[in-house]
Amino acid sequence: MNNNVEKFSDHQYFIEREGLLTDNLNNILERVSPLFEELRGQRIFITGGTGFFGCWLLESFTFANKKLGLGASALVLTRNWEAFHKKAAHLADNPAINFLEGDVRTFSFPKGEFSYVIHAATDASIKINEEDPLLMFDTIVQGTRRVLDLSRICRAKKLLLVSSGAVYCKQPPQLSHIPEDYTGGPDSVDHSSAYGEGKRVAEFLCTQYGNKFGIETKIARCFAFVGPYLPLNTHYAVGNFIRDGLKGGPIHIKGDGTPYRSYLYAADLAVWLWTILFRGKPGTAYNVGSEKALTIAELARIIANTFANELKIIIDKKADERMPPERYVPLTEKVRNELGLRQEIDLENAITRTIQWCRQSHIHSE
Repeated sequence: MNNNVEKFSDHQYFIEREGLLTDNLNNILERVSPLFEELRGQRIFITGGTGFFGCWLLESFTFANKKLGLGASALVLTRNWEAFHKKAAHLADNPAINFLEGDVRTFSFPKGEFSYVIHAATDASIKINEEDPLLMFDTIVQGTRRVLDLSRICRAKKLLLVSSGAVYCKQPPQLSHIPEDYTGGPDSVDHSSAYGEGKRVAEFLCTQYGNKFGIETKIARCFAFVGPYLPLNTHYAVGNFIRDGLKGGPIHIKGDGTPYRSYLYAADLAVWLWTILFRGKPGTAYNVGSEKALTIAELARIIANTFANELKIIIDKKADERMPPERYVPLTEKVRNELGLRQEIDLENAITRTIQWCRQSHIHSE
């Protein structure tokens, strides 16, 4: 009897999880539907398709492909297909998606033409950035060059580079929101700048290839996000706090809780990325993220309050009142004015949806 109850419970979890995902995908399709027509009968090449960003790109691609009858296909570069199959079998087995195993720096060029390319590879790993900065830098730069060479050979019309707000390095405390025309950058003699410097070079390469070979290259400078598929055990504070909450608390802040961040929900992220690919101006960088800033301590309180029993919060360090708090918050005026994009799902709703997904996926028990 216990086994039957457990099976029923798992089945219910599956239905609820798929329902939540379908609601998100319907929202994405409603907002991007006309733009997806560009993919009708086309092939798209995607790197980084098995990570957080990639899962949302593939979920929305396969959903639109089926609903709109686009007859499109995607080829996804991956280092480990079997690991992705365990993570998202419904995507790994989707007939519209094929996979190419290889390293982004050295993968073999597939045959045929691809009209669109999305380069979203490179793990934003603090561990790699600190322990092997040259590996981090080389992976970003060599990988981007490899993808651009493929784009030239396969006659791609449009390419989207998923870059990062790290290209700006430290945001000045007097600047509440950082715009795309801010000219600051990473410290070139600081070994921890490998990620940011790599992304800057990647952006440079994209604009140069675009100018020389006529590829419409667009750049998405991404900040911080929350949503299903977000890793809970890496360096993302929002993921760590959700993990702590799912385990029953306490929520653990490893710093002093004063830095300011902002979080865009994954469904909004997918809408923004597809729109930038299809409608963004060639050779242009767009900030992607939320403008609604809050401190890490405020984020922890919101997450703690989301659970039925309000959870305790532990802050490791005492704030130094002499130091202005760090900020990592984008100005998104450009995507609003040029592309009509906006944040549709507020943070509280985004956190609630993410927690529901984790519960329904049994992630909290891992």
